[in-house]
Amino acid sequence: MDESGGSGGPQSDGTEGLRQKDPQNPKDAHGATGSPEPTRPADTDTDTTTHTTHEPEHPRHSETGTSLTKTPREEPPAGPPRPPGPPRGKGTPVPPKAQKGPGGGLLMGKPFGVPVYVAPSWFLVAALITWVFGGQLDRVLPELGGARYLVSLFFAVAFYASVLVHELAHTVAALRFKLPVRRIQLQFFGGVSEIEKESETPGREFVLAFVGPLLSLVLAGIFYAGMQAVDPGTVPGVLLAGLMISNLIVAAFNLLPGLPLDGGRMLRAVVWKITGKPMSGTVAAAWVGRALAISVLIGLPLLNQSGALGGEPEDIGGMNTVTDALLAAILAAIIWTGAGNSLRMARLREHLPELRARTLTRRAVPVESDTPLSEALRRANDAGARALVVVDADGDPMAVVREAAIVSVPQHRRPWVGVGGLAQDITEGMRISAELAGEELLDTLRATPATEYLVVEESGEIYGVLSAADVERAFVKAMARPS
Repeated sequence: MDESGGSGGPQSDGTEGLRQKDPQNPKDAHGATGSPEPTRPADTDTDTTTHTTHEPEHPRHSETGTSLTKTPREEPPAGPPRPPGPPRGKGTPVPPKAQKGPGGGLLMGKPFGVPVYVAPSWFLVAALITWVFGGQLDRVLPELGGARYLVSLFFAVAFYASVLVHELAHTVAALRFKLPVRRIQLQFFGGVSEIEKESETPGREFVLAFVGPLLSLVLAGIFYAGMQAVDPGTVPGVLLAGLMISNLIVAAFNLLPGLPLDGGRMLRAVVWKITGKPMSGTVAAAWVGRALAISVLIGLPLLNQSGALGGEPEDIGGMNTVTDALLAAILAAIIWTGAGNSLRMARLREHLPELRARTLTRRAVPVESDTPLSEALRRANDAGARALVVVDADGDPMAVVREAAIVSVPQHRRPWVGVGGLAQDITEGMRISAELAGEELLDTLRATPATEYLVVEESGEIYGVLSAADVERAFVKAMARPS
């Protein structure tokens, strides 16, 4: 994507204009420079702000733009490939595509205005905890009989309530730093706070990551204090002991210095502070996370077999060995994938500023709604423009002529078809500033999905038309560049 236009796009050379194609010319008839109907722009999470300039100028043509006068195809073309979505997790933007529906499972409430969802996978792990903890209760409190599974189920719910407190600590800190939180989700291996913005400073990043494990340690202390008031051989004593140990494990595991864990984000903040570069912190913490994943894959089964984690030493082999290996493999995969996603997210943040509305906007010509399509295309071709804007008698923009609608009109029908019937009315969200760029641009497009948008200057004068397909192609091109 060429960004050399700055705040003033150069004149077009006219080679990509809206030209009347000759149906007798095979190249024209097949629309060699054409493309399928635009789709939604590449997804990522963003803010919306508007900046202005003094005087409207002609926008630059997008390198991968389409010609509005290509002839219709016999078969509907496939849409352009979508870029890979960013990962979900604490401190990472969330793809707008994932935000279309409530999603996330069962809504449990909205503490601090943030929805809390329980994923379907939680019920699987709750059943697993109930079964495992029930077996332990059978050895410690055999008199419970079948009731031990009710106690175990209560433990599973209480444990995930502790996980929710851990995530709420991240959420409250994020809201305190004015970082929007999309939701909290309790799932198979714990919880995720989906914070939609990155911290502005390494200090805030460190605090945001540390408060979760800190609250888990505080909960462990509270449960330990509760143990002092009850008999350890009773149900309350066993439950409090289990919750204390569980919260200590949650805190210790999350403090491991590798992404995507909280300790990895703390390491990222430290490296960011030392180097002054967020990307350097991400790279360091992500590679430590990958090393951690390998260590978990190999070390966790060995530690369990040796009895170092509190159990009895066991010989290698049997169902316990298989279970330990499977658990280690799942944990390692989660950590490895999260570390890789963090690297991809950092690269996305590096390239997002390359997306600028001013440099991606197509030059447009104003036409009245009763103007025949063939005449409108002739005017656009003469002006070297590649978009049409319907205006009223006073010259105020009313609608944007849809590229897909133009393509669908056969050549011989264009002199009798008015552009007003091919246009989409301009809503407030479809009128965007020429100064939008990066995350702000993508968030604006995500808030009002459309195929084309009217781009204006501060004075309200028409700057041009922005195609969502051009933004998506520019996004894919930017992401393909090496960091």
